[in-house]
Amino acid sequence: MDLALRNSICLFLIFIAVLITQAIAQPSLSARYCDVRKNYTTNSTYQANLNHLLSTFPPNIYTADHTGFFNSIYGQNSDKVYAMGLCRGDVKPEACRSCLNYSTNSIKENCPNQKEAIEWYAECMLRYSNRSIFGVVETNPRYWFWNVYNVTSNVDDFNQVLNTLLSDLKDKAAAGGSLLKHATGNETAPNFQTIYAQLQCTPDLSQTQCTRCLDVAMADIPRCCDGKQSAAIISPSCNLRFEPYLFYEASSPIADAPPPSPPPPSINNRTTTQGKKSNTSRTIIIVVVPTVVCVVLIISICACLRIKRKEGEEEISN
Repeated sequence: MDLALRNSICLFLIFIAVLITQAIAQPSLSARYCDVRKNYTTNSTYQANLNHLLSTFPPNIYTADHTGFFNSIYGQNSDKVYAMGLCRGDVKPEACRSCLNYSTNSIKENCPNQKEAIEWYAECMLRYSNRSIFGVVETNPRYWFWNVYNVTSNVDDFNQVLNTLLSDLKDKAAAGGSLLKHATGNETAPNFQTIYAQLQCTPDLSQTQCTRCLDVAMADIPRCCDGKQSAAIISPSCNLRFEPYLFYEASSPIADAPPPSPPPPSINNRTTTQGKKSNTSRTIIIVVVPTVVCVVLIISICACLRIKRKEGEEEISN
């Protein structure tokens, strides 16, 4: 094989490997909402205020006064911007800042010129608007995710255990303070399967508001996810998730046996935009980085090394 062609193939494989590595390093996007009804002009005062405000979020999301939640206002009159960032309650500061840092760029690129937008990731949420969004319960837009696997036996008993667990965690999350409204826990279902759950509200809400938001999310379960082994429901003000495996950072060692390997990622999803939002269905943008990318990365590196090795062998033989 021609030397130039070999080098080109090797460079191409390295380029692909770099792209895959970058994709793996990016936070996992769950959903994105861009309100196309309200727009700002490029290079306007609103855009300048938005850029300035979002730049303050990564360094301020974790401080003495902020532990994974930060909200702020910048600007005057019609150019005033309200923004809010929330990290999952169990996420470490470094991962929290990294997620917010990525989202502050992504949300502007993917919702260009929109005065209101939200991005949800597995680790964080970022939203901004030209209206006040602090201390207000907003359950729309709301997105549902569920796994294709069903509970195979004792469905009624499973649902009863799940409802009891979620109700208990709802009360704990709502009772949280102004810095954190977050709760995790687990229960064993009748079929000896452990259910792990996590519930969270934005801490600017009152206890009553948080309870109301989570009640709305829990009421969606029979509609979207009845009999499913796992599901997640997210909205601007709160979210919940339950799985048959430990998916959050446990605050203390779990005495139970190690959880089973997680099932394949959820492939079903749906969004509801009841209330003040439009009834038009929104597209849920889901980023799934499957195991195959790791395989491609390894194959690319091995192929590149093999080409170099053959090249060296031919030079020696010549």
